Amino acid sequence: MSLMRKKSVQGMLEFAQTAKGLRKELTAFDLTMLGIGAIIGTGIFVLTGTGATVAGPGLVLSFIIGAFACGFAALCYAEFAAMLPISGSTYTYAYATLGELIAWIIGWDLMLEYLLASSAVSVGWSGYFQSLLGGFGVHLPEALTAAAGAVPGKSTLFNLPAFTIAMLITALLAFGIKESKRVNNIVVLIKVAVVLMFIAIGIWHVKPVNWSPALPYGMNGVFHGAAIVFFSFLGFDAVTCAAEEVKDPARDIPKGVIWSLAICSILYVIVSAIMTGIVPYAQFAGIDHPVSLALQVAKLDWFAGFVDLGAILGMLTVILVMTYGQTRILFAMSRDGLLPKIFSEVNPKYGTPYKATWLIGTIIALIAGFIPLHTLAELVNIGTLAAFSLIAIAIIKLRKTEPNLPRKFVCPGVPYIPALAVIFCVFLMAQLSALTWLCFVVWLVIGLVVYFGYSRKHSHLHKPS
Repeated sequence: MSLMRKKSVQGMLEFAQTAKGLRKELTAFDLTMLGIGAIIGTGIFVLTGTGATVAGPGLVLSFIIGAFACGFAALCYAEFAAMLPISGSTYTYAYATLGELIAWIIGWDLMLEYLLASSAVSVGWSGYFQSLLGGFGVHLPEALTAAAGAVPGKSTLFNLPAFTIAMLITALLAFGIKESKRVNNIVVLIKVAVVLMFIAIGIWHVKPVNWSPALPYGMNGVFHGAAIVFFSFLGFDAVTCAAEEVKDPARDIPKGVIWSLAICSILYVIVSAIMTGIVPYAQFAGIDHPVSLALQVAKLDWFAGFVDLGAILGMLTVILVMTYGQTRILFAMSRDGLLPKIFSEVNPKYGTPYKATWLIGTIIALIAGFIPLHTLAELVNIGTLAAFSLIAIAIIKLRKTEPNLPRKFVCPGVPYIPALAVIFCVFLMAQLSALTWLCFVVWLVIGLVVYFGYSRKHSHLHKPS
């Protein structure tokens, strides 16, 4: 029974009202910018091309399916976040409803999501940054342009730009959330402006003939595309990691979650429709800069440089928010005793988990520098989909076990909306490869070894016999 021990919801609410440490600096606008900063990046600038090769013009449907899966989960997140404004996101919610072991598994999944996503996006940022430098005639030594074996036929050893940007983001986060939010808000406004400019200019170059056939690979292609582009929506959940740093979390977190996801979903659908209308879908094969390709086909090369800049800025904020989310998940797990205390020590000057931020940031930077990450998007997706499914189940359970808890935001249509979240997420998980499932199982096994070897005994809920 100790595996299913739960934290008291009432006790967590009292803690949220009295806890001190992290500074409360964020508003609904900041949270929306935080969500958009995490969502718009690799997905819209890179994965739109990958999705188009498997779904064709049906990529629009792929994005809509992905948006529904995330939308149903977002409503569940919003209810929990308004009710339990505490760092830790899904991990914290599961601890109060499903028990410690399930909470640990979710926290372990989220570590996989944020750690690998931050590293992978750092590598993607490096590619666009080097492309921009190349436009000015500046080229790094070949050995420092990518990880060993990342580029066939080239003697690469280390991805210096990816390592450097990850460390710079780490420094920014370590020195305070106020400084981080300012940078994020400015960059988000710039990259959204770039996306809107692409829509305004690109729509005049669409050739409807390119949308035929609409579903060249049938619905199987659309579903496969949805499983791939799901990565594009990751990040809205990171908003809930900021709960303890929000001025009015019960009011503002639901707004931040829902607004950011809605804005990004609309932009994704419009951009994918315009891209596949400008360029025949088959031409996106092997292309890692699909938006720029669409502009080149439309003979708008003058605007391609702005898109490259938007991609660089877009990925910059994704790295920032994902690294931020990683440190706050670890902060919550450490404060519960499931991880060493170093992860929950708050620097009195900066009001941040200073040591944990530098430790995690360095790991992210080293992974980005030394490991080719082109196959890891699916692995990030499967961990997140599993966490989304469990949080939807937790909403249904909490409505039965704690029906009288004050809820400032109520997920509509319970149990149907949470059930749809589970169905959509499990369906998308089924579209992923066998290798992805194997890697996921291995990661879970490692997590269980850590839990039974350390966390279970050090948990603050542990009662020695």
